[in-house]
Amino acid sequence: MKEILKPAGLRPGDRVAVVSLSKGILGEEFCRHDLHLGATRLNEFGLMPEFMPNSLQGVDYLAEHPEARAADLKRTFQDDAIRGIFCAIGGDDTYRTVPYLMDDPEFVQLVMAHPKVFSGFSDTTVNHLMFWRLGLSTFYGPNFINDLAELGTEMLPYTMNAFGKFLAGFPNRPIESSPVWYEERTDFSESQIDVSRIDHPETHGYELLQGEGSFSGALLGGCTETICDLLTGNRHPEAKEVNEKYHLFPEGEEWDGKICFLETSEEKPEPSLLAKELDAIAKTGVFDHAAGVLIGKPQDEVYYEEYKAVYQEKIGSRLPILYNVNFGHAYPRTVLAIGQQAVVDPQKREIRYLEPVVKGI
Repeated sequence: MKEILKPAGLRPGDRVAVVSLSKGILGEEFCRHDLHLGATRLNEFGLMPEFMPNSLQGVDYLAEHPEARAADLKRTFQDDAIRGIFCAIGGDDTYRTVPYLMDDPEFVQLVMAHPKVFSGFSDTTVNHLMFWRLGLSTFYGPNFINDLAELGTEMLPYTMNAFGKFLAGFPNRPIESSPVWYEERTDFSESQIDVSRIDHPETHGYELLQGEGSFSGALLGGCTETICDLLTGNRHPEAKEVNEKYHLFPEGEEWDGKICFLETSEEKPEPSLLAKELDAIAKTGVFDHAAGVLIGKPQDEVYYEEYKAVYQEKIGSRLPILYNVNFGHAYPRTVLAIGQQAVVDPQKREIRYLEPVVKGI
């Protein structure tokens, strides 16, 4: 079994870094209100945000300088006083940071010597897979713009509670389905501050599409679109080259004893496209070896019913599949601790970690 390092839990007064590892919108003028809101929310948790030097450089600069994005991430591990790292947002070319990090022996050594909380989702899948290769448990969970800078009067309550998993002393509670879900916003401007999202009662909850009883394993996975690009290079040919060189996405027996989690992005792929993405993922052997699969709730419940049949067909009948779990691009979202052991109990409709996901509890 691959040894995974846990970071220490965050405590009041801790400094936490914000990094822009993909899209650089946090540095644009139209995101100034997000910058203030997110910093305020971190303060409310008792945390002290620090924006890395290149995190606010803007879209054009960061698009042209992946080495600057990578340098910011390295800085967070060089600074012992920084205890946590939150991604600003996702994007679509995070893979470009990987060579600057994986080919840097000092960075690799720093990660092992100073494990820290690292959270994000979407294209941040690439960073999570990189850290998993290095042996650090990271968190497929909230990011700065989408969650901490939620435009309503407060963070979404379910997500705020999930954020507590990063904190030392937070109870190791099971993950249950949110009683409500929220639509994605269409207006992200400053005029929407204190305007609540459109919400709906959760009428489905966790759905066991196939299988019987509980299943367990170490969590590993991410966004299907990002994973598919790493495997096929269908969006960025260089992404496939990066994956092959650094072996980011595991194959074959590496999936033994693991629960694979998958979710679709805000692009809301048509079922036929999702089928192709799952075909590419299946070729790695994940569905021949994993212990089970968790599927994230589709954003805005688009293709909710249609996706079920696609997952069942492409994953096959061997694995249990729990559908409609609150992680990834749908709102609200929980925290999935990559590399850590969890038990999925469909009867109790809960997911439990076998132990706290951070040290110091």
